[in-house]
Amino acid sequence: MHESILAFRKRRYLWGAMAVTILSVAAYMIHDPQEPPNGGTVLGYTLGTIGALLIVWLTWFGVRKRRYSSTLGTVQGWLSAHVYLGIALLVIVLLHAGFQFGWNVHTLAFVLMVLVIASGLWGVFVYMKYPERMSENRGGASRPELFDQLEDLDKRSRRVAEDLPDDYRELVASGISRTQLGNTLWTRLRGKDLSRVVIRKDGQTQVVENPGQEAALDWLAEQQSRTTNADAAARIGEISALLRTKRALMRQLREDLRLQAKLEIWLYLHVPLTAGLLAALAAHILTVFIYW
Repeated sequence: MHESILAFRKRRYLWGAMAVTILSVAAYMIHDPQEPPNGGTVLGYTLGTIGALLIVWLTWFGVRKRRYSSTLGTVQGWLSAHVYLGIALLVIVLLHAGFQFGWNVHTLAFVLMVLVIASGLWGVFVYMKYPERMSENRGGASRPELFDQLEDLDKRSRRVAEDLPDDYRELVASGISRTQLGNTLWTRLRGKDLSRVVIRKDGQTQVVENPGQEAALDWLAEQQSRTTNADAAARIGEISALLRTKRALMRQLREDLRLQAKLEIWLYLHVPLTAGLLAALAAHILTVFIYW
C-alpha cells in the first residue's frame, strides 16, 4: 500500500513536482537581475510566493486526512503530492533565496523547512518499511489477539499454582502484576524487558528483575530439583512451560510495540517543527513587508 502512494496514478505528482522544479531552475538561470540573485528580486518574490503557498498547502494535509467525507481528492493522492511537492519546495526556496543565508529569521525559516522535509521523508521511510515487519512479527495475529493470548497464559498459570504453596502463588501473581511491556514511548523504543518478580529465598522476600522470565524460571527449576512430591514437580514443570511460552509471546509484543513506537516518534518531530516553520514563515513575510 505505502509503495503505491509514491506510484499513485502513474507517479502523477512526481512528474508535476519535477515540472515545477525544472521551470523554477530554468527561470532562475534565464533571469538576469541588476543585483545578485536574492529574495528581493521579481523572481525572488515570485518563487517566494509559490514557496509560501506550497508550505501552507502542505500543512493543510494534516487537516485533509481527518476529513473522511471531503471531495477534494483522496487522502492517498494528497499524501503522494505531499511527498513530491515537499521535495520540490526545497529547490524552490533555495532559488528564492538566491542561495544567500545569514543569521536572521529568514535562515531560521529555511532551516526549519529543511528539518520538516527531512522528518517527513523519514516518516515515508518508516511507513513503507515497518508495517510489513510488524505483520511478519505477529505471525498473522493482531495485537489484541496477542494480548488475549498473554492474558490466557497468566490465567492458566494462576490455576496451576492454586494447589501449590504460597511461595509459588506469590511468584506467579507478582510476575503477572509486575510484567512490563513499555509504559512510555522511550521504553517501547528500547524494547527492553523491565519486568520484575517477587521471590522468597532463605526466608526473605525479594523483588528482583525478571527479564525474559529468567529469574522466575531459575527459581522454579531450583524448587523442582528439590521437591520429592511428583504431583508438585509436575505442576512446577507446567508453570515453567507456561512461562517459557509467555517469554516468547512477550518478545513478539515488545518488538511489535517497538516498531509501533518508531512509526509514531517521527510525528513528535514533524508536527512541532511544522508549527515552528509556520511561525517563522509568518515572521519572514512580515519582516519583508516592513522593510520592503
